[in-house]
Amino acid sequence: MSLARPMDAGATIGPELDWDADAWREVRTRAQRAGRAYIWLNLVEQRLRAVVAAVLRPIYEPVHGHDDWVVAAAGPAGQEWVQRAVAVREVSRRKGYLLDPADDNVLSFLTLPQLRELMVQHWPCFEPYFDDRRDVELALDELEVTRNVVSRNRALSEAVLGQAERASAKLLEILGAGGDVPSARRLPVDAVEDLVGDRYADVVAVHTDRVRLLRQFPAEDIFGGARRLDAVGIGLNLLVQNFSGRRLVRLAEGGCRVRLLFLNPASSAVKRRERELGMKRGELSRAVEMNILHMRRVRSRLRDPGAFEIQVYDDTPRFTAYLVDGDGSDGIAVVQSYLRRARGMEAPVLVLRNGQRVVKPGDVDDSGLFPTYREEFETNWADSRPVS
Repeated sequence: MSLARPMDAGATIGPELDWDADAWREVRTRAQRAGRAYIWLNLVEQRLRAVVAAVLRPIYEPVHGHDDWVVAAAGPAGQEWVQRAVAVREVSRRKGYLLDPADDNVLSFLTLPQLRELMVQHWPCFEPYFDDRRDVELALDELEVTRNVVSRNRALSEAVLGQAERASAKLLEILGAGGDVPSARRLPVDAVEDLVGDRYADVVAVHTDRVRLLRQFPAEDIFGGARRLDAVGIGLNLLVQNFSGRRLVRLAEGGCRVRLLFLNPASSAVKRRERELGMKRGELSRAVEMNILHMRRVRSRLRDPGAFEIQVYDDTPRFTAYLVDGDGSDGIAVVQSYLRRARGMEAPVLVLRNGQRVVKPGDVDDSGLFPTYREEFETNWADSRPVS
């Protein structure tokens, strides 16, 4: 009688189930893209559901009642999908899937295409609220591929994700979903930032250098329409070289109060910075002098030069910061730290959004970086001296 031999402890049974690093990287990329897309789709669906309810409920509910008005609105053409929604609702009730009583209605179980169908069927009812039906339908068409991919957990390309984000933002704007972030007019709020942005305090963007910043956030978007502009740095090149003197004059004449704080070109700190960057002696100081001279010319063209202040400081420069509307909740800041061997154009850039964020009900988070840089600016300004 023979006995089966025991298997070696190191032997492998069946296929290898572990994922390697590349597989995990691919899975995380899929999850990140699908997560971003889902947030946008969820916002659009909630907004469209609210719009449909606001327009059609007053028409159908008085006649057909609270539970049946959606069935009546769907009409004969939509009986198949609306009855399916009714059935899913009943199953959810029995199995305890309805966690919020507010969702215990047929409308909450309609999908995005079905909500669209209700809107299209009743377009004369929606027409007074929207300029162009074609814009609404085109935006919803662009979302359909993404919705299909996300609902089936398939791979979503970066291009399709970008298209979905643009279409969602456009559709939310059409549907009148104005944001509650005051600075959104200057720096649009990304849906993901709005939901999880508190994870990174008030930092809303990070760029590896100033070139990439200006590609995404041009100087006109940063400074245009500002009512207050405070800037501190060595030469303030982001403002001086990327925002014309004519635009600065119009900005100041329009009521913007400007305070510019340059490093004193005659200070020892400039000489140290020149040595750090390997520049010729006097090269940096001349560049700063030229920028100051340019800003003085701008100031001389104003009816109220007192609203355009220029000062210099002698301390070691530690950062450059541009605080736009920093005295209000709609403020934006662009901040760079000075690195030993990198010029300002090459240094990483942080974009900050001012305004307190409610992380939990009753708990306001004011621990962002914006107040820190604003306080630093005010301290430096108080210790500086004016340029005549």
